Amino acid sequence: MSAALAGMLLGLAGAAGLLLVVAFAPPFRSVRLVDRLAPYVHDTPPPSRLLGTATEAGLLTAARRVFGPVIADGARLVDRVLGGRTAVRRRLDALGGKTTVEDFRIEQVVWGGLALLGAALLATVGSLLAGSLNLFSAALLCLAGLLGGVLGRDWWLTQQVRRREELLLAEFPVIAELLALAVTAGESPTAAIARVTRLSGGELAGELGAALGRTRAGVPLVDALQQVADRTSLAPLARFIDGLLVAVERGTPLAEVLRAQAADVREAGKRRLLEAGGRKEIAMMVPVVFLVLPITVLFALFPGLISIVSLAR
Repeated sequence: MSAALAGMLLGLAGAAGLLLVVAFAPPFRSVRLVDRLAPYVHDTPPPSRLLGTATEAGLLTAARRVFGPVIADGARLVDRVLGGRTAVRRRLDALGGKTTVEDFRIEQVVWGGLALLGAALLATVGSLLAGSLNLFSAALLCLAGLLGGVLGRDWWLTQQVRRREELLLAEFPVIAELLALAVTAGESPTAAIARVTRLSGGELAGELGAALGRTRAGVPLVDALQQVADRTSLAPLARFIDGLLVAVERGTPLAEVLRAQAADVREAGKRRLLEAGGRKEIAMMVPVVFLVLPITVLFALFPGLISIVSLAR
């Protein structure tokens, strides 16, 4: 790398840093409505940190404290460009966490920034090894890293939701049969749910326990269970919640319905295993066709080929 090119890059980095400092300085930063109203509505001093719960720690919190305004602007830009707040909200609800859409957008910005930093380091190392810098290739690599980081966080959210739904389906037959056993023993649906959530663990038991906690806080049990059904995209779990709702509202027999639903989910699990086995068989044909078969043919034909070449000489 020549001295002129290195000086140009250093000058560009310094100018960009100076521009960011000036753009996000307090005198030039636009005041938000929340900041304007904060002195008038916050009439009580904040409580001591010793009296509250432990604050969250991690990459998201550190990034917010260091690069707060830049990350907030980037999160709003990502939200405007990508859109789909409803789909993101539905997947976050299906994940069962307390992450908001704004927090998720901030995580996307952080992932994109880290990927951009990695791509810039890779481009720098490649230019040092090659002895020259191709600005177009470096820009494309940085852009690909930025987009890959932002979209990679969205892909990872989808994988998390899919993994959690698999856990819910795996736990569903056991939870349903335990509820059926408790109801058959004479307990009410609410008492049966309380007993099952107390004696078992897992994602589905946690969902039912959260619904029961909302019920104890004053929400009707029907509404709390309906919230669980609205957050999931699994048809067996939705039918299970509907059966519980019908039993709670109308007093219909519940044990046989729960046992039938558990049997249906087990049969669906067997079908999924058979389908997965069929896909694995097709995937196993790839090394057989492209690796084992050519080597076998080569071992079979190589001696004859050597004999023909020897006779030809």
